[in-house]
Amino acid sequence: MPSIALLFAGLTLLVWIVLTFFRGAFWQLRAFDDDIAPHASPLVWPRVLCVMPARNEAETIARVVSSLAKQQYPGEFRMVVVDDHSEDATSDLARTAAQEAGAAERVRIVHAETLQGGWTGKLWALQQGIASSQQDSPDYLWFTDADIEHAPDTLVRLVSRAEQQRADLVSLMVLLQAKTFPERLLIPPFLYFFLMLYPPRWIADTKAKMAGAAGGCILLRRTALERIGGFAAIRAEVIDDCALARAVKRNGGAIWMGLTRKSVSLRAYQTFGEIRDLIARTAFTQLKYSSLLLLGTLAGMMLTYLAPLVLAFHPQSVVWRLGLAAWLLMAVTYLPTVRFYGLSPLWAPFLPVAAAFYSYATWLSAMRYWRGRGGQWKGRAQANRAARP
Repeated sequence: MPSIALLFAGLTLLVWIVLTFFRGAFWQLRAFDDDIAPHASPLVWPRVLCVMPARNEAETIARVVSSLAKQQYPGEFRMVVVDDHSEDATSDLARTAAQEAGAAERVRIVHAETLQGGWTGKLWALQQGIASSQQDSPDYLWFTDADIEHAPDTLVRLVSRAEQQRADLVSLMVLLQAKTFPERLLIPPFLYFFLMLYPPRWIADTKAKMAGAAGGCILLRRTALERIGGFAAIRAEVIDDCALARAVKRNGGAIWMGLTRKSVSLRAYQTFGEIRDLIARTAFTQLKYSSLLLLGTLAGMMLTYLAPLVLAFHPQSVVWRLGLAAWLLMAVTYLPTVRFYGLSPLWAPFLPVAAAFYSYATWLSAMRYWRGRGGQWKGRAQANRAARP
């Protein structure tokens, strides 16, 4: 009769065979790397309005506005910065940056009204930006965060892909910082886990139900937003980017998500605690606030990521060989993500360590939600247990 260790070893290897060969090839990053993809220019460049919510972003807002003002876009392009009740000089710095870039006439600074009940802060700010710019009648809306510095050709690539593929929503996962030790250990896994949850090939498949997007950089057809009922239709969603993608795809729209190194997040994570809070903000929301899903996820993380490491050191030869094979598949599939961040391949075997940290942060996410402090962002608890039906 096979031992329990042997059963676990066989099961964890089976899990990695399925993830490697039957999960939409999520780990093969070159297939959806937008930086190396061809982009055919449309015959007519559509009008684009960029809406950027900003709350206490004095540290990065000037560089971001400057990068937007320098977009080499042949068509009509305007921007609106929505100051979401900042307590610093965010709006003043944005206005100065626009003037210095010679784009003052194309950049509008608006101040968001008081946050209404039932809305998350970011979606309310985006709604305010669109409402203030109805006279622009854009063909596309470009949503970007106030801590992302874009390459000059970013908008050209986004629009070219949307027009060429007749997509209603195109998004790019920008390059996050991976300079400090906590970032190098934990940020590449953030991308890896996200792609595993939302395989880009399945997202782009019009026949598949899978839908996802990277909220830091989204290009959306205005008509597609109107078709889903505007942001009011998803106003309470904490994971707003994927909720938007689901709504667009559910209503017949084509969507696409890819990667870029050219657009870079300026937000640095100096400590493990800062990355912990990044994960904990939405982890329990991803599990639909379900205790059962939480326990299943934690058990799944242990079986998938921790068991191979432990079993690889088992005294029984057949067990450690199976465990080592699973660990090897894990490292091989993780290696393209490590290389995407320009890191040494020696980081690849340490994915189980990162997975243990993510499991802890997921548990903490649930604890914070139960204590009424879920979805913490910029001083707001956006996943409030008391407010849910």
